[in-house]
Amino acid sequence: MVFRIVQSGNSLPFSYPVDPSAEFEGGMIAQLSLYGNNIVCGVSDGTCPLGIIDDIKTTSFHAPSIDETIIVAAVGRQQSGRILSVTDVMATLENSNITRDSFVCDVPVHLRERNGVIVFPAGTALNYDLDGDGIFDSIKAVCSYVYLVPGIPGDDSTIGSGRVTVWFQRGIYVTDMYEVSQRYPINSNLFCNESGLLTTRQVTPSHPTIGITTGPPTSRNSFLEFMLL
Repeated sequence: MVFRIVQSGNSLPFSYPVDPSAEFEGGMIAQLSLYGNNIVCGVSDGTCPLGIIDDIKTTSFHAPSIDETIIVAAVGRQQSGRILSVTDVMATLENSNITRDSFVCDVPVHLRERNGVIVFPAGTALNYDLDGDGIFDSIKAVCSYVYLVPGIPGDDSTIGSGRVTVWFQRGIYVTDMYEVSQRYPINSNLFCNESGLLTTRQVTPSHPTIGITTGPPTSRNSFLEFMLL
């Protein structure tokens, strides 16, 4: 989990009573709701985003892997002008315990999320020349996903105060709490998805724009820099 303030001007955050049922990490988007008769603050569903959460209340931590490149050799045969693999081919990602819903890949694969293994099924087109002889002999794929950070237990920074800190004024921030299945071109509009994550995907026409991308995530730098509007 990474949340960093680059520039917030003279603005200060505000704290709200925390929703006792909520789980969040810093950099997610906040929203007010009713808990019994009390107004509390938890994770936004994108409809009424309030600001950026600057606290932790979670049982585990997650991080993104962006545009991870996998190249694996495969035995192929010529068919209909293409070279297709004759057997399933297995490859191991850099991380395990992957969140299945977050996983995207530019080549169709079967994901074994717990151990971080992907399987290219027989019949996958070979698309990469590994030995440089001018003939495709391998499969190259680019994947992005969110994974559970191993060896780090959860935390609750709200446990003493019962309140959550929220930044809601215009400023520039950095986070890794965003929807990795989307692309983030410079100056693209940002919304909040159904799970409190930043995204360039507008869930419905009534979901408001809350920021713009000022620094897209890459394979070398997985953090999203953005301006909160």
